[in-house]
Amino acid sequence: MDFEKLSIATTIAQNKKLYLVIGGAGAAVVCLGLAWRSLRSREKVRVGVVSQLLVHPLKSGKGISVALAECHHIGLKHGELRDRHWLVVKEDGHMVTGRQQPRLVLVALTSDGGRLCLNGPGMEELQMPLQQPHHPIMDCRVFGTDIQGRDCGDEAARWITRFLEGEIGYRLVHFEPHMEPRRSADQEKLFSQDEKVAYPDVGPVMLLSEASVGDLNGKLQKDVTVERFRPNIVVSDCNAFEEDSWTELLIGDVRLHRVMSCGRCIFTTVDPETGIISRKEPLDTLKGYRQCQPSEAEIYKKSPLFGQFFTVKKTGIIQVGDVVYRIGR
Repeated sequence: MDFEKLSIATTIAQNKKLYLVIGGAGAAVVCLGLAWRSLRSREKVRVGVVSQLLVHPLKSGKGISVALAECHHIGLKHGELRDRHWLVVKEDGHMVTGRQQPRLVLVALTSDGGRLCLNGPGMEELQMPLQQPHHPIMDCRVFGTDIQGRDCGDEAARWITRFLEGEIGYRLVHFEPHMEPRRSADQEKLFSQDEKVAYPDVGPVMLLSEASVGDLNGKLQKDVTVERFRPNIVVSDCNAFEEDSWTELLIGDVRLHRVMSCGRCIFTTVDPETGIISRKEPLDTLKGYRQCQPSEAEIYKKSPLFGQFFTVKKTGIIQVGDVVYRIGR
């Protein structure tokens, strides 16, 4: 009897060991499978090349083509200039853009050795200190949201007002690092609550491919340039509208995440070379073939889609010539 009990106990112990081995092997297989799936999901695929980097220091102003830019959570930076960190406002602080004043696209805001420079056709260059801490801070309104800006002084105000031939006075303001940026989600709910911008419409980075512009030009009587659409990153060596499907990108050491398409408005009908608004093309043509899916109509309404908004998940440096990789399958 004791021998039988011992034999049964031995068999049970051996079976337990066997179950543990099998269970451990099974767990290892599951872990390896999950690891493989994770690796596959982070797969890196070449999808294009950065052909242009554009920084627009002044909202609605002339873009500056650069060879290299720092990519921050709040947008691109080149030297002393950050993307869309200067803004023209009315005396009451409400923003003024190229939609209301098309000639703004002709204003170049640059910097040189700590000095801010304003240039425009028919105007003498105006220089002023980049930092003007003695000037007052204005309360401004950008798409219905409150945001601050440092007034750039009376000389800049007179320069802008004279150039725009305004019947009312305009002022130039600067968003400084200590100021509270706007939440992108207040403008578009697809953005997370922690994504913030200064004076851009909604997103910190806008990307567009050369092929998409080429496809549009094939439908227009007169070609338009990529500058018409004011992107930050222009990509070549890809198919038209391929950027619509890029969810996560790796460019250099910068990681970008796509949030939504860019719904286009009347501003696309302003010629960046002349500052003249036609109110027709290329917007009319875009409306004919770049509408959203019916399920997205609540987001985009009737605005045609052209270009993609990205947020910055990992900051770093982007250069013209960098390979653009899609992360994930």
